[in-house]
Amino acid sequence: MRKPSYKTILHSYLIFFVIFLCLIFIVIGIFLSLITIQQPNGKYVHSDWAKKFTEDFNEQIMFIDNKPQIKEYGLEKLQENKLWLQILDSNGNIVYGFSEPKDHKNYYSNSELLALVEQNNSSDGTTYFNTITNNKNDFIYIIHFPLNISKVNMFFDGNKFIGGKSIIFSIIVIIFLIILISGVIYSYWVTKCISNITIAVSDVSKRSYLPIKIKGVFADVYNSLNLLSKEIHKSDEIQKKTDIMREEWISNITHDLKTPLSPIKGYAELLADNSITHSSEKIHKYASIMLKNIEYTNKLISDLKLTYQLQNGIIPLNKKNDDLVRFLKELSIDILNYPEYESNIIEFKNDTDIINFSFDYTLLKRAFSNLIINAFTYGNKDTKVVVNIALNEQIEITISDNGKGITREEVSNLFNRYYRGTTQKQRTNGTGLGLAITKQIIEIHKGDISIESELGLGSSFHICFPLN
Repeated sequence: MRKPSYKTILHSYLIFFVIFLCLIFIVIGIFLSLITIQQPNGKYVHSDWAKKFTEDFNEQIMFIDNKPQIKEYGLEKLQENKLWLQILDSNGNIVYGFSEPKDHKNYYSNSELLALVEQNNSSDGTTYFNTITNNKNDFIYIIHFPLNISKVNMFFDGNKFIGGKSIIFSIIVIIFLIILISGVIYSYWVTKCISNITIAVSDVSKRSYLPIKIKGVFADVYNSLNLLSKEIHKSDEIQKKTDIMREEWISNITHDLKTPLSPIKGYAELLADNSITHSSEKIHKYASIMLKNIEYTNKLISDLKLTYQLQNGIIPLNKKNDDLVRFLKELSIDILNYPEYESNIIEFKNDTDIINFSFDYTLLKRAFSNLIINAFTYGNKDTKVVVNIALNEQIEITISDNGKGITREEVSNLFNRYYRGTTQKQRTNGTGLGLAITKQIIEIHKGDISIESELGLGSSFHICFPLN
């Protein structure tokens, strides 16, 4: 199973980040809506603008003969913001007015002023008051703003908020509840997904897993589980086939070991029987048969020992740098000098005369001998072997024959330690270890071997070695 994908972790964090970001934008939006208002000219300003404008407007009021007048700049600001202004004396009488509405009052009682304060946030606009003193005479000026500054708006003076505390508290509570509920829902969803994954892992171990549709945040996990289940079933099939082949191989090896022991025992008993007189000719014949079978038994045991030494990496390598082209040529000549192969043909092809390579002479001779002799043993009487060696980015050797070829099933199992070919009509005397040993020898030389074969057309073994 692959290690956990960073996409799954990123997706989880992304969900929380998006939720958190949305909440931040909501809070910012609410906050801005509480501390900003839109002026009649379309500009957005702090919601305390009207209050500050009123407080600062006393600088625009001047008195001439104890009568209030508005400076030119103040009049421009009143016009620009579409405001109307009234100035009252201490008795509540209007002594100055600017842009007053048609139904304006000329006198305000104390109760009317208080009522005007109470309806400060009406739909018609907002009215603010402030006082100014001239020669110990107090005046009140009223400025009416055509703005509906809601009661939930806050006035921000740079150091503190005035009003809206309950709204802020409510917003904080709502945000906390949203985060809490979102966390609970997300935790429940993640727990459910993890539970499904746990059940799926258990099913994989029980070999009862059914593939899950790949979707959602855990798509990589489901994909890994699907691949894991597929690989486990494939491994189980391979293991099952391997077990069957191993049992058959053990049975064959047992039979192969018993086969040479029977004549050895029989002829030994004959020679040991004092009641029978044997001529020197018969003794020589019996001894030759016994030696031949002992040699075969020794070969079986040597193959078993060698394959396990190679598999466990405990065989010592005696590598020497030598010419690989000359080595293969001499090996081909040695094989053709065997009486049983003297009628066969080995054609040698090479595009370079010398290829220096560090290898164990004895082991590599064993490997290539297996390939060439197998072609003769399982081929026809006129089987021809072609040995081609080339030097490109690596050393490439091809051993081809025009023999009977082998099936796809045999190709896939050919290098298995427990496999013995089934295309031969006669029972072979091999151990089923020859090609497995060949593959192991080539691999400990950091090489690679593969095969191509077709029934009736022959086979080709491709061997590659890296350059030293």
